[in-house]
Amino acid sequence: MSFTQDSITDVAGLRVGHFTDARRPTGCTVLLCEQGAVAGVDVRGAAPGTRETDLLNPVNSVQQVHALLLSGGSAFGLDAASGVMRWLDERGHGFKVGPARVPIVPAAVLFDLWLGDPSIRPDAAAGYAACEAASGEPPAEGCVGAGAGATVGKIFGIERAMKGGIGCASVKVGGVTVAAMVAVNAIGDVIDPATGQVVAGARSEDGRSRIGIAQAMLRGALPARHLTGMATTIGIVATDAVLDKVAATKMAQMSHDGLARSINPVHTLTDGDVMFALATGASGLPGNLNLLGVLAAEVTAQAVLRAVRAAVGLNQAGLPAVPAACDL
Repeated sequence: MSFTQDSITDVAGLRVGHFTDARRPTGCTVLLCEQGAVAGVDVRGAAPGTRETDLLNPVNSVQQVHALLLSGGSAFGLDAASGVMRWLDERGHGFKVGPARVPIVPAAVLFDLWLGDPSIRPDAAAGYAACEAASGEPPAEGCVGAGAGATVGKIFGIERAMKGGIGCASVKVGGVTVAAMVAVNAIGDVIDPATGQVVAGARSEDGRSRIGIAQAMLRGALPARHLTGMATTIGIVATDAVLDKVAATKMAQMSHDGLARSINPVHTLTDGDVMFALATGASGLPGNLNLLGVLAAEVTAQAVLRAVRAAVGLNQAGLPAVPAACDL
């Protein structure tokens, strides 16, 4: 086993671009696979915001996607996928339908509208700009793109939250690379599976320490009211192994084990947790799901940790102060 650059772009042929809005903490992140790649999805949270996920069902006919989009802005952020489609269309990429080519761009969004002016959210121009910024270099992590407005540990109220973000991780085993990119906006704590320690999450009432949500609830602490839809962790696991849609869907399912190891609680009524899986087949090696599932869960958990460790505290005028892991 070897860790490479710890980036989703360690899977050859993938390119990533961020758009981060300077007006308030929000943005979007695109993963481009213009020539097409097999994809699957698994939705576990009870408050998802998604686009084209039904198309990824293995019983449906389209076999490949041309990009995946992660975005802030709640359901409004799904509009950014239109800009990704326009960028791909201008370059002739897409699923051939008669005389036309239709780019396939599944997307998922997270809720970040409580930070600043909620009328500012990623739109088609933001999605297009993310494509323009895309490259095969390791993408920036932390408070950029879809992770710009991400927060964690909101279950006792947003005033006790900490900063989330977006992160990547990768691993190569037996000639096959598996990598993840996750935007972490959970209602729960982020936990280091190696130590069981809370890295970022709900803070004490004085804001000075992390309290551990599960332990606090076992002692009788109750969740805050009116949190519906105010969370969500969304991400992508990718591999260069050869998979069909059924196998890609299974890999997406197994990647959620990584969320369960690194976020507690997860998959709640107020989270819209979604994991996409992507297989380029570039290695030419058939995918062994018993191996790929283990690796997918591992890189997903590591990407979650990298997201909050790379985050910086929010201290902008007119916005609530939200410390990051590096601040406590």
